[in-house]
Amino acid sequence: MSNKGIKKTNAARLLDQMKINYELIPYEVDENDLGAAHIARQLGQPIERLFKTLVLRGDRTGLFVCVIPGAEEVDLKKAAKVTGNKKVEMIHLKELLPLTGYIRGGCSPIGMKKLLPTWFHQSVMDFDTVYCSAGQRGLQLCIAPADLVKAARGSLADLIV
Repeated sequence: MSNKGIKKTNAARLLDQMKINYELIPYEVDENDLGAAHIARQLGQPIERLFKTLVLRGDRTGLFVCVIPGAEEVDLKKAAKVTGNKKVEMIHLKELLPLTGYIRGGCSPIGMKKLLPTWFHQSVMDFDTVYCSAGQRGLQLCIAPADLVKAARGSLADLIV
């Protein structure tokens, strides 16, 4: 896939190292609307194909990542169960950059500062290709779901409300 003229992110460089095909898709950022619905409209894609990356903390296991469809909400009880925790919560926004190297609206499941346990909502496998952040606002990865899960060393689970 062609990515000419677009500056590579850490996520893209890691995918290159793994010899995984992907495409970098730019979109216009709206600082007042960093949500997945805005990005889906910009890309002309159904929001179900757009996956957002959430970082959570469990009382037993510490940090982990859930990657869920853009319009959905993570079910904290399901996330706790699948990760072996009794209680989980979203990390505070101010912790995102120091812990992952990414900012809100630009957090990719690939290429974080430290490899965190990662779970993808099982619907990721319903599509030929899916979209997720490439690691910066204004840039999405279009990638085969199996390749995305492999690159993040992720697992599949039911994670949404």
